Amino acid sequence: MRALAKTTPGPGLDLIEVPEPRPGPNDVKIRVLRAGLCGTDLHLQQWDDWAAATVHPPLVIGHEFYGEIVELGDDVGVTTGGRLAVGQRVSGEGHVVCGHCRNCRAGRRHVCINTQGIGVNRDGAFADFVVLPAGNVWVQPDSITPELGAIFDPFGNATHTALQWPMVGEDVLVTGAGPIGVMATAIARHAGARYIAVTDLSDYRLGLARRAGADLVVNSATTRLSQVQRELGMKEGFDIGLEMSGAPPAVREMLDNMNHGGRVAMLGLPKDDYAVNWGKVITHMITIKGIYGREMFDTWYAMSAMLQTSAELRAAITSVITHTFPAEEWATAFDTARGGQCGKVIMDWEA
Repeated sequence: MRALAKTTPGPGLDLIEVPEPRPGPNDVKIRVLRAGLCGTDLHLQQWDDWAAATVHPPLVIGHEFYGEIVELGDDVGVTTGGRLAVGQRVSGEGHVVCGHCRNCRAGRRHVCINTQGIGVNRDGAFADFVVLPAGNVWVQPDSITPELGAIFDPFGNATHTALQWPMVGEDVLVTGAGPIGVMATAIARHAGARYIAVTDLSDYRLGLARRAGADLVVNSATTRLSQVQRELGMKEGFDIGLEMSGAPPAVREMLDNMNHGGRVAMLGLPKDDYAVNWGKVITHMITIKGIYGREMFDTWYAMSAMLQTSAELRAAITSVITHTFPAEEWATAFDTARGGQCGKVIMDWEA
């Protein structure tokens, strides 16, 4: 089968032929139909310090996907109560957990200390077929398009982050208008936020955020958030902050513009350590919570339920997908994603 792989340490990727994976007794084999490009994949292609310290080639990369079940392991019918069947269309939770650490046993699988990432620590989904544990499979209804099904992983990140705090009637600041920030904007609008302001340095991506439901979009290179507050008639600062950029200047400005008692959920990963005005965090009693991945599987249920109940939200989430390329044109897909003049980039493995 075809597979996009990191074959040796160092920059670059190769589209190669490898044997089809075989499912273990508790695994499911899935024919990949669509796969989404993530920032993690760009790091792996570039082979930065994080990639070099984390990944052990050879490895098939990719973790955002939608596909069709083609084979079940011998014990899957027993362990899933017959929930899974050949022919079902599915997405997959990309974090494979151990099931026996304290957090897993307490039902907090999203903070498993032994988590392995599909496409990072084990072979992933940029291939014709992928194998993953049956417990990681999420069955999709027929109403979900392959492209939308392929972005449930980042949609889950956005959902996990945005729904940390009650949104109804609150003023929300989203820093970073990448695909996850744009989806978080749509979720905040769906969840009843009053005003939503989104910051970024890319006017293209700010345009995506506006179409997803932002009241104001702010290019941080030219406009300060204090000015935005005046335009919105806000007197006390933002109630909720969703930090999606990983950019220290964005974090500092967010904290400077939070209301006393404000709540911040942080998903964006910074490249390096940076200073924080902890005096302001303390004296303004700001709550900061780190977010990683998705809650298994509360986030997945929330995603599916929201899409079933709102055509407007479904359209807003789908609008994040701006480019689709055949898998054979993977290099163009990566160049497009790295260039930034895009939303979500999808690779079509049926083409």
